[in-house]
Amino acid sequence: MKTIGMLAGMTALVALPMLLAGCAGADTETPDTVQEEGATAETHALAPVTDENPLAQLTETEIEGILFMREEEKLARDVYLQLADMWSTNTFANISQSEQTHMDEVLLLIDKYGLTDPVEGNENGVFEDAKLQQLYDDLVAQGSVSEIEALKVGAAIEEIDIFDLEEYLAQTDNADIQQVYGDLLTGSMKHLSSFTSVLEKRGVTYEPQYLDSAAYETILSSEFARGGK
Repeated sequence: MKTIGMLAGMTALVALPMLLAGCAGADTETPDTVQEEGATAETHALAPVTDENPLAQLTETEIEGILFMREEEKLARDVYLQLADMWSTNTFANISQSEQTHMDEVLLLIDKYGLTDPVEGNENGVFEDAKLQQLYDDLVAQGSVSEIEALKVGAAIEEIDIFDLEEYLAQTDNADIQQVYGDLLTGSMKHLSSFTSVLEKRGVTYEPQYLDSAAYETILSSEFARGGK
């Protein structure tokens, strides 16, 4: 999987999709919380299948990406729920709600294209992909060390999401997939900005772990990460 290969030490310049619009709401921070307006946002409906818009045939790569992103968004949600139980900051609880929305958006693709949902019936912290299971266990362990380490875990998860979404977007011309991944990508940029902002309020400057430093700085300075349209 791309994520796991990246964990071994990748650097990649993310090409930001600045054409994306109509995505999740802005993040605004107080010293100890991050209020996610997008947390309660509804998913964006996919275009219906009609004679003029027949159901497209997905490639194996597109199917793999959809199923993987469904579990990866679950990983983000489940880790944040665990960290919310450990630490007093509301950041994790708020962003976990956004991750549930992201999961729901990927489920729209699964339902429309008749795929088998890889997370159906699985409890929090349980994954079909063994490498994601190990990643979840490792991230929760790291986040249990301190609140600062937990916030770093949050930022790292968003870096991983951004990298994987960019990779999968580059491999598809399917409008439904582009819509969903575009929403998720913009949300991840907002979340990365939120986590790093809270760390700064704790006196910690976050150093990107998985993204190229130039890509990281571009994300943080973008209108999407700052909550603009």
